[in-house]
Amino acid sequence: MNMNHVAFSDNIRTRSHSFGQVPMPKKTGTSSARQAVFASLAAATAVATSGAQLKTSSSLAHFWREIQGSDDWEYLLEPLHPLLRQEIIRYGEFVTACYKAFDLEPNSKRYLNCKYGRKSMFREVGMENCGYEVTKYIYATPDINIPTQTGASCGRWVGYVAVSSDDSVRRLGRRDIVITFRGTVTNHEWIANLMSSLTPARLDPHNPRPDVKVEAGFLSLYTSDESTSKFGLGSCREQLLSEVSRLLTKYKGEELSITVAGHSMGSSLALLLAYDIAELGLNKQNSSRHIPITVFSFGGPRVGNAGFKQRCEELGVKVLRIVNVNDPITKMPGVLLNENFRVLGGRYELPWSCSCYSHVGIELVLDFFNMHNPSCVHDLETYINLLRCPKRLDIQRHSVDLLDRAREMLLTSAKNFNMLPWIRNTAETNTVLVRSQKTY
Repeated sequence: MNMNHVAFSDNIRTRSHSFGQVPMPKKTGTSSARQAVFASLAAATAVATSGAQLKTSSSLAHFWREIQGSDDWEYLLEPLHPLLRQEIIRYGEFVTACYKAFDLEPNSKRYLNCKYGRKSMFREVGMENCGYEVTKYIYATPDINIPTQTGASCGRWVGYVAVSSDDSVRRLGRRDIVITFRGTVTNHEWIANLMSSLTPARLDPHNPRPDVKVEAGFLSLYTSDESTSKFGLGSCREQLLSEVSRLLTKYKGEELSITVAGHSMGSSLALLLAYDIAELGLNKQNSSRHIPITVFSFGGPRVGNAGFKQRCEELGVKVLRIVNVNDPITKMPGVLLNENFRVLGGRYELPWSCSCYSHVGIELVLDFFNMHNPSCVHDLETYINLLRCPKRLDIQRHSVDLLDRAREMLLTSAKNFNMLPWIRNTAETNTVLVRSQKTY
């Protein structure tokens, strides 16, 4: 086998329950009419011509709810439907825009913030024809103190909110509000990722639901604000709920969808936001109608416990997890205490089940690895390239990988601030985890 290329095992597939996938419901007596609907949908997207592109757009306008997971992507994953593949790639590109626009140059005035203004961001990253307009930038401030580091932690740009234009509404079949988040870069974010302890989310002030628990570090990133500054930023949560509420009010009466996408740590923020919106009922149009909320998670870790997973399902939050089987980040936190360890023999709940992490949603599995570039197993660009060309993927690096730059920045900061050894070794530990993986 030539390890200069990615090794595949069936390339793309849905995963069994072994990593916490929500089993797709087995329905009996499926009507021939329903099967015919999806057969016609497949036919409309199979031909790669300009005429077929028009049919694809028309199909998306009519069947966008199924593409957004209204039926847990039944009949769309095995094999992966061309229209769903197209939409996963499209939302992945929205997340990629976060990385392209993020300023990692230490000497820049916009260091660790977005390099561009809201109106020009899509144009600057090559997505001027995406059909969306950025409405707000989002910043996060983790409530974490690094020993011996001087200076207060301040908000860093983690993503943005955008809304589809009037022209795109006709193509998409609805007004789509999209929120995207980048992955881990700063020291505080790395430490937040390592805070593997569950804590009650308590996001609903009227019903704290103590059994619904999430990872403490992710919750800190989501809820902490610059409380020490008179003119500081509100929390990531406050910024997001305010903007989402504003857009829902502005476009009240229209057909709407809320789509949240993220990579790595950003997937955790995406799921927390989706749960938060649903728990607070912001997506309720009336007693019987809800605006659908969908999460596209790329290489995301576990976020909460089984209670969190169950509550997300009860609220109708749809989650599609795009996962590389060789990506160690998708197996954390809860490498040992996870959904596979909480039940004995598939029947009996163990005493520590409430302290076990659990994945949420349906899992779409990719399988790639590169011996000469182990960090590719978690690279968003590689995820998207594989979805575009599943039969053969060459890993080519035309620029410095963000993971490598973030690791270099973390080690440099540790040296400059004489940080404690356990913090200094964070980046090295993550590198070892990546290199320990083997091709399945």
